[in-house]
Amino acid sequence: MRNPILTIGLAASALVVAGTAFAQQGFTQTVWDGVYTAEQAARGEAAYAQRCGTCHGGQLNGTGEAPALVGGEFISHYNELSVGDLFDRVRTTMPMDNPQSLDREEYADILAFLLKANSFPAGETALDRRSEMLAMIEFIAQKPDTTASNKGAEQPTP
Repeated sequence: MRNPILTIGLAASALVVAGTAFAQQGFTQTVWDGVYTAEQAARGEAAYAQRCGTCHGGQLNGTGEAPALVGGEFISHYNELSVGDLFDRVRTTMPMDNPQSLDREEYADILAFLLKANSFPAGETALDRRSEMLAMIEFIAQKPDTTASNKGAEQPTP
């Protein structure tokens, strides 16, 4: 018969190894990589006006009852989290009077509009509607320095 303590220990070790591998995988993109399309943001703007603007304001500046969805405070709140975290927060809590009343595609469109409104660039691929895919996109406030990876590269001589 197997030793139950050994079995639990091995299972726990396997979970730690799996968790470490997942953590090392990290994000595959950032919001600076063009993770939504301009068309999707346009659909999101229309949906925002209809479903969100009353509480969050037509210019996304917030009102007395709802926070701003643009600017430093909004961006810093989600900085270094995933787009999936933001998506799930919006999807499970909004609209306040009827949470989860939109379909996932509408929530993704609205999120694309929020990214556009916060000056993150559009790209060629629409923002996904699946939380697990959005979890691979890091929401970071400042654009990464893409020249850092080229610092060790050999430079041509004049």
